[in-house]
Amino acid sequence: MTDVSDHKTPAYRREDLRFITGKGRYTDDIDVQGQAYAAFARSDHAHGIIRSLELTAAQDAPGVIRIITGEDLLAAGVGFIKLLPFPGFDLGRATEIPRPGLAQGHVRYVGEPIAMIIAETAAQAADAALLVQVDIEPLPQVTDVERALEKDAPEIWPEAPGNVAFTWQSGHTTEIDRAFAAAPHVVELKLVNTRIFANPIEPRTCIASYDKATDRFEWITPSQGVEYMARVMCDYIFKIPDEKMTILTYDVGGAFGVKEQPYPEEIALLHGARLIGRAIKWRGTRGENLLSDNHAREAVIDCAMALDDDGNFLAVRADVKSAMGAYISCNAAHASVRNTTYGLPQVYRTPLIHVDVTAVMTNTPSIGPYRGAGREQAAYIVERLVDEAARKLGVDRVALRKRNMIPASAIPYRTPSGRLYDSGEFEAILDDALIKADWKGFAARERESRERGKIRGQGISCFLECVGGTPHEGAFIRFGDDGRVRLVLATQSGGQGHETSFPQVVAEKLGIPYDSIEIAQGDSRDHPAGLASIGSRSMIMAGSALANTCDIIVEKGRQAAAHLLEAAATDIEFAHGEFRVAGTDRAIGLMEIAKRLRTLDTRPADVPADLDSSGDYTAPDMHFPNGCHICEIEVDPQTGVVTVDRYVAVDDVGTVINPHIVHGQVHGGVAQGLGQVLMEHCQYDDSGQFVTASFMDYAMPRAHNLPSIEADFHPVPSPKNPLGVKGAGECGVTGSIPCLMNAIADALHRAGASPLIDMPVTPEKMWRALQKGKATT
Repeated sequence: MTDVSDHKTPAYRREDLRFITGKGRYTDDIDVQGQAYAAFARSDHAHGIIRSLELTAAQDAPGVIRIITGEDLLAAGVGFIKLLPFPGFDLGRATEIPRPGLAQGHVRYVGEPIAMIIAETAAQAADAALLVQVDIEPLPQVTDVERALEKDAPEIWPEAPGNVAFTWQSGHTTEIDRAFAAAPHVVELKLVNTRIFANPIEPRTCIASYDKATDRFEWITPSQGVEYMARVMCDYIFKIPDEKMTILTYDVGGAFGVKEQPYPEEIALLHGARLIGRAIKWRGTRGENLLSDNHAREAVIDCAMALDDDGNFLAVRADVKSAMGAYISCNAAHASVRNTTYGLPQVYRTPLIHVDVTAVMTNTPSIGPYRGAGREQAAYIVERLVDEAARKLGVDRVALRKRNMIPASAIPYRTPSGRLYDSGEFEAILDDALIKADWKGFAARERESRERGKIRGQGISCFLECVGGTPHEGAFIRFGDDGRVRLVLATQSGGQGHETSFPQVVAEKLGIPYDSIEIAQGDSRDHPAGLASIGSRSMIMAGSALANTCDIIVEKGRQAAAHLLEAAATDIEFAHGEFRVAGTDRAIGLMEIAKRLRTLDTRPADVPADLDSSGDYTAPDMHFPNGCHICEIEVDPQTGVVTVDRYVAVDDVGTVINPHIVHGQVHGGVAQGLGQVLMEHCQYDDSGQFVTASFMDYAMPRAHNLPSIEADFHPVPSPKNPLGVKGAGECGVTGSIPCLMNAIADALHRAGASPLIDMPVTPEKMWRALQKGKATT
């Protein structure tokens, strides 16, 4: 049995055999009897008024059953996707920008769905979609955040004058202004957090059904949690009780935030199934997903750091112009604003923090959560500023970090943004990383690179994340007649290994065979109170709920054991899956008790009928995983190609339940961070056309782009939950983006060029920066 308290003890992912042998069950593997198929006619304009829709040719096409438009949804009273309340975090008066299932009157980005064609086959639906004739009166468009804020920019929504949906501030403006005015040293940077796309391996797919006799929907979808999907669809869009919609999620081929919430197509599909009385299936193509799924990031950040003559940090401020897209998605605004603000000042003593956010509407798809969701932005701001300050002050960047790090003796530490860091050994983690990365050996490697005509750069980032999401989650544990134990959760695996790690927790707590435990998730008809797998919260929240439920089972088992062993409950001890009368050899196993309880004819009132139990966990605050990442890059000055040569990650994610899984999380996150830094970028041309709508144009990292990653842990358990975990899902991204960008800036600086460069650092951009540096020296 795996000991979850020992982070050196692995358990191999048991779900992998199913996946690698093609036995996974994804939404596209499922067909419903009598199902029809859907395709969408989409806008080829970034902004415009829909003058008319000519549907006759499409309606008369072979196999077409029905065509549905936005006006049909409006007439039926179908609601909109809206910005949802976010427990514990209030944005204030944010403008309502409702997102319809199908465009109504206007189109506001290229790819917006206008009409849904339902046909007997997928090919017939796709062919008919090409016959829909849409007459659109073009309107001026704007896809760039800064351009959208200019006085003469075209206005996308009258409800958002100047294309500003809302503004938000944290911190005291007067105090921060005074601190910067008095500071002997101020470092300023303008940073760009580029627009990118999550690109899960499984595109969005949906099967929508409706039973007229029971007035019930069934919706099969790859989600990050059926409860979150139910809240949006039932409460806001169809305005029906939960029991009127069954939501099912099976295997999910990656999510990263993009499958966290419903989309317009799914609204149209559910309404269409209700209209025609048949199930409808839609499988999005990669091109459709790139066009219409939520994009991520995109912000222009003016940030600054004030320091005294000794290099102590006095204040940090960030003015963030954050893209929202044409519609505000369910929670992207909350997530990015909260996580950026709460993530400051990272691992450093900094008395004053000020964040000013402007939410900007543009003629682009909505911005949604993506791995990091503002956490990476906070780390990027601070770590770029720290390195720039070290250059400007002429001091060692490691020494500057150590001077300002929050010492372990000061923890718990209350930050200026109001968060309480409950645990952490930031300087010790930095020291671990420096040793593992052979920081002092860089000079020799740099000389060797120079002899080969290459430029070597060294990057470092010390970072912290605020994770946890909404603060409550439940769990069910049920004992079957067949000796199996079923864990029922509201979280949803999208590749994180839940089928392995959650049973590990229960096996350890109850002392029962690991192989006897299975996990159930993804059925809205049977799940505990909870939400979804978002924000690195799954093990923190659902794992802690399971741990608490195990404690309830042990107490119930103690009462049952006392009855079965004819002893007082106070004399019953529990260890390693067995209840024993203290000081005797009289004992009974927990699994035997579960079996015996089902066959008892009579029992005292204090003896439970079974061991089936439910428990929950409420987090008192967010959790704070942290770490230090160090990398080295090599640049070919002739081509501008950047090669990542070495990468070391030391992370404190609290108790490590399964090192294989956490290593995989770190490696995958680093790959995504590298993708954003070096190549990924959603781009539009001057007419608002999306020019990176396929993998021919949208560059993705491949195996040869990645170095061998040395990942290690420095666990400092969190006292906030029974497992001591902190969350591991986003450390790789949050640490890698500033680490890689600092390495690139270092290489440019060593080459005599300006270290100020924005993502993605393509070979052309790098080459031009180096050439410009040559011209000025």
